[in-house]
Amino acid sequence: MLRLAALAIFSGSALCAGATLVLPFFNHAKSTNLDWIGESIAESVNDSLASSGVLTLDRGDRLEACRRLSLRPGAEFTHASIIKIAQALDASSVVYGSYELLPGLLTDPANNPANNPASNPANTQSKGSLRLTARILDLKHMRQGPEFGETGALEDLAAIEVRLGWQALKQLDPQTKLSEQEFVGARPPVRIDAVENYIRGLLAASPEQSSRFFAQAARLDEHYSPPCFQLAKGYWEKKEYKVAAGWFERVARSDPRYLEAQFFLGLCRYYSGDYAGAEQCFETVAAQAPLNEVYNDLGAAQARQHKSAAAIASFTKALEGDSSDPDYCFNLGFTEWRAAQYDGAIASLRATVERNPSDQEATSLLGRALKHDGPRPSDPRSENRERVKTNYEEAAYRQLQAELKK
Repeated sequence: MLRLAALAIFSGSALCAGATLVLPFFNHAKSTNLDWIGESIAESVNDSLASSGVLTLDRGDRLEACRRLSLRPGAEFTHASIIKIAQALDASSVVYGSYELLPGLLTDPANNPANNPASNPANTQSKGSLRLTARILDLKHMRQGPEFGETGALEDLAAIEVRLGWQALKQLDPQTKLSEQEFVGARPPVRIDAVENYIRGLLAASPEQSSRFFAQAARLDEHYSPPCFQLAKGYWEKKEYKVAAGWFERVARSDPRYLEAQFFLGLCRYYSGDYAGAEQCFETVAAQAPLNEVYNDLGAAQARQHKSAAAIASFTKALEGDSSDPDYCFNLGFTEWRAAQYDGAIASLRATVERNPSDQEATSLLGRALKHDGPRPSDPRSENRERVKTNYEEAAYRQLQAELKK
């Protein structure tokens, strides 16, 4: 339980310590219509690194750092600005670069999957070549790595980005056990129009515009996970749980957001009354990211199925991870009370009240436990009182793993 208990240490900027920051690549092409590609490269490389075990910073962290430093997103940053952003996020390394369009056909179009009508019927002729150039700045040692890059057909953007991600991974983690074939094979080609719609959704000014772009991206390439995740989160926030669940189910295992998608899919199923399905999702997440909130929600799903022993075990794990959380104490106490384990219930509910004296529900239940007054049929206070968590702190867990490996 040491790993779980230590999660509370990592909060705020500490979550970013030792992480890699991937910045949008700068547009050196003449057309501003290609500005979205810089964000696309950053998203793809970041996802490729994250899914390969590299601790990375997400887009929200980067945007917040730029806002605080009064740096305009999309602008070409100076070397000094890149360092400032990285230092603001306590990042250990930065991946950055540029791209440019080289007009004309590829010399070997047969090697371009986008020219295969079966894989992308909308694009049977190259519209030019795209050259991506990148570098990695090591903030720990204040040194810049060698330049590396990729060139390919514009229509083959997703594949070019994946290959660039592989090169970045080899520099950041030279000891990786992944082969290039395994790395590339886990990331199938994506239609460029699907990628463009997804990125424009991220850059859109309103949630409504974002949703339209994400939906179009998902329609254009049904195996493309990122827009599915974004659509799912949008419906989740609107509490349209059944619709959100359908989108969360489409997030692929290779997507770095897969575990997060499974966590929220579990919550969607829980709120929809599918407790067995919720239990399955939370077990999937707990096996790879044993977070306190995951064990708590797993216990809630088990309790709703009257699996008292399993629920008590799950709530105990959550509480061992964070003994200061009153909700974990309450859930354990409530489940023990329902199972007529009054001594345990009294201890857990007393701890709940100590942590939150204004918790009237816990106070009332403690009184009943002291009297050995158990659940009563048709008593709403005896049923479905478990408290679930909707926060998901996988980044904290990954950061802790990285710290423990040092």
